[in-house]
Amino acid sequence: RDNADKENSMILRKLYTDFEEYCCIAAIAVMIIALALQIIFRGLFGGGLAWSEELSRFSFVWTTFLGMSLAAKRVSHVRITAGLLLLSIKARLAVRVLMDALWICASFYIAYHGLELIQEGLEFPEVSPTLRITKAWIEAVIPFSFAITPLRILEQYGRAICNGTLAELVNEGVAP
Repeated sequence: RDNADKENSMILRKLYTDFEEYCCIAAIAVMIIALALQIIFRGLFGGGLAWSEELSRFSFVWTTFLGMSLAAKRVSHVRITAGLLLLSIKARLAVRVLMDALWICASFYIAYHGLELIQEGLEFPEVSPTLRITKAWIEAVIPFSFAITPLRILEQYGRAICNGTLAELVNEGVAP
């Protein structure tokens, strides 16, 4: 039983660690398949599938917002670092912490208000024309992504503090 618990724990840890990657891969795969089917049907039958463009658009939205969290996790999001290179490491770290704190606050703010909009969208549903999906379910990725992005940022700080490498955070994302 202990081995089964360890295996389950490892699987859950892997799912958590690579969550964004799995979701982005799935959403991109759905988008590519939907668009490929659209091309095939237009080419072979002279008319497209009504639902494929809508599905690919929804998949694109999911990929975009989950990609934001993935970029934060990999420290590969856009940062303007040219001015930071002129500062000392301590000053760079202070600026980074301040900017990340602002980003975290803004993300939680957007997540909170986005959740309110999703609740309203479920109370007064708007249904997509071809797939007949309540759009609030598609748009739910927005507050979800803005909620998990700060957690990924905080994980970076947690790892850096535990490893004693906090000062190295200011070198991540700086031009290689």
